[in-house]
Amino acid sequence: MFDRDIWQEIYHSISNNKLRTFLTGFSVGWGIFILVMLLASVNGMQNGFTMQFSDDATNSIFVRTGTTSMAYGGFEAGRRIQLTNDDIEYIKRSFPNDIEYISPRVYQSTSARYRSETGSYNIQAVYPDHQAIEKTIVNKGRYINTNDLLNASKVAVIGRKVEEDLFKGEDAIGKFVEFNGLPFRVIGTFTDDGDDNAERGIYAPTSTFQKMYGQTDHIDQISLTYNPTYDLTKALEFSERLESVFKRRFKIAPQDQAGLRIFNYAEVFEDISNFTGGLDIAVIIVGLLILLSGIVGIGNIMVFIIKERTKEIGVRKALGAEPWSIIKLVLFESVFITALSGFIGLGIATALLAAVGPNIQSGAFANPSVSMSIVVTATIILVVAGVLAGLIPAMKAAKVKPIVALSDK
Repeated sequence: MFDRDIWQEIYHSISNNKLRTFLTGFSVGWGIFILVMLLASVNGMQNGFTMQFSDDATNSIFVRTGTTSMAYGGFEAGRRIQLTNDDIEYIKRSFPNDIEYISPRVYQSTSARYRSETGSYNIQAVYPDHQAIEKTIVNKGRYINTNDLLNASKVAVIGRKVEEDLFKGEDAIGKFVEFNGLPFRVIGTFTDDGDDNAERGIYAPTSTFQKMYGQTDHIDQISLTYNPTYDLTKALEFSERLESVFKRRFKIAPQDQAGLRIFNYAEVFEDISNFTGGLDIAVIIVGLLILLSGIVGIGNIMVFIIKERTKEIGVRKALGAEPWSIIKLVLFESVFITALSGFIGLGIATALLAAVGPNIQSGAFANPSVSMSIVVTATIILVVAGVLAGLIPAMKAAKVKPIVALSDK
């Protein structure tokens, strides 16, 4: 590898065929560039999907009910399933080791008024645990606590946009806002990593709204997070157990998907993982095919180089050169052209991604990038590709007989 004469010969060979070497090397560099950019794009898609759920805990499950679509357990189809506070306690008792946080959700639209400012917003009546489930960031004041629930306090935590709309720069903490004509004291304001719509929301204690609207214990939805140590398999298994238990509790047919719906973020991430995994395979195949065309090109150029240097090879062998020295010369030249052009393509791709990738933050595509493992793998592929591209021509050169080579015209 450190034989000066070999590198001088390689330099001489390349300098005598600059255009041909450039065009052949360009195909390898372009192949590596495309491969890295495609893999980065797949990673960017995965990041974009993940960002869409960044404003909720990734181990969240949501329990929703509807109207049954089939008869079961002595009940006719078309039965409306209603969740209540007891269902929250039932889940806690049934799955004590599986549940991390749990909260009901009661939805209500409201007309809000503070002095002369008005606006229409959506209120979610929740438990204190909901802050962790929704990943709500309280930037002033506090969130709903247990005392607020026990006392059915008329308190509210408002989003940043609600404060901007109603208070026009005035501090909202401690002020009273009318929701549908009833005064609520603002105890906190929040921001949300989701979007501006999320910050136009309002949170209040569940007990307060249940008393305000007919002394009911009805809830619209249950949100919870499962044990954060669970892997994907355990997470999916838990949601299946939860669905099975609730369907027995409400006497819903096991195959009825309309009466009870359980949405587990783990399912989304499984789908994303399967989708991007398939894309990764497709991208690698496409990239390798492009790279293969470059390798074939380098193999062809090495064949031409050997053809042009047939007499030289014959003289070497006549003077006692070993076959391995001929093979080594051809392989080194092949690896050098492949690796150099490939590293240029790899360097341009990684530099471009480092400069542009962090600035790309859209709904379904964010921060396309490649890991160090991909860079290392690409490097290994380049070296192996160089060896393969030069191996057949090198073996052919080593078999040239001196008398045939010297008589070659």
